Amino acid sequence: MLSAGGQVLARKRCPTPQGDYEGTLAAVANLVHTVEEAADAQAPHVGIGAPGSVDPATGLHRNANSTVLNGRPLQDDLTAAIGRPIKLANDADCLALSEAHDGSGAGHRCVFALILGTGVGGGLVIDGELHTGANGLGGEFGHTALPRLQSDELRDVRCWCGMLHCLEAWLAGPVLERQWLDLGNDSMRASDIAARARSRSDASSAQAAAVIERWLDRLARALGGLVTVLDPDVIVIGGGLSCIEALYDDLPERIGRYTFNGACTTPIHKATHGDSSGVLGAARLRPRQLSN
Repeated sequence: MLSAGGQVLARKRCPTPQGDYEGTLAAVANLVHTVEEAADAQAPHVGIGAPGSVDPATGLHRNANSTVLNGRPLQDDLTAAIGRPIKLANDADCLALSEAHDGSGAGHRCVFALILGTGVGGGLVIDGELHTGANGLGGEFGHTALPRLQSDELRDVRCWCGMLHCLEAWLAGPVLERQWLDLGNDSMRASDIAARARSRSDASSAQAAAVIERWLDRLARALGGLVTVLDPDVIVIGGGLSCIEALYDDLPERIGRYTFNGACTTPIHKATHGDSSGVLGAARLRPRQLSN
């Protein structure tokens, strides 16, 4: 819970009830009431960040990798569960809003925020306001297609959403971990694969370096298109893979290989607020920042 001046008055975390829509509604409502009790105040408004987004045409939730939310009137149901109007936005949008306000994107007019973790998402803030677009799809980076497919990529890679070659199906953390397993290695977290690649400690570090190299090239191709079309002032990266140092050391030069002018000077920064960015951005939501 934030004060009018942006100070954190209270915070609380709880596990997400997996595959349980009604349980998710109850958990969110309980979190709101718990932090209000801790702060001894009622929030003037409630902002919520969630994967996916509301379809402006139907009012139903869509495109969430937490698929139990899809096809449901999530915003209406949360409003009923909490007992007052809420503001709902995509979690990557909330990250972008938080980081543009007082994080790694502060002071920049056009901020693109990228989430790299169990999924892949994006959010866009221009002049301090979320840009969600006429179709409510602004920033849906993870469900654009991997560009410039290489010879070893010319096969059907289907995303959970049903489309082929979504960036989420190529770049998400579990995909990176599966590629490592496919080489005959023991299970390892994506961040540890990246650390192994940098360590040069044993024979497996060369395999790890090859996996990370391919992952970075795919991400660079995707961001090269983004930079060519949008040319943001800064790119901020959050999510569980944001700790991979190569994103900041190597990625800008790689992106330049795939831009129209063959260069990229766009600064790339790690999210200042870490895994708190999304919830801090949600707390800053205002009605005009919503697409519905």
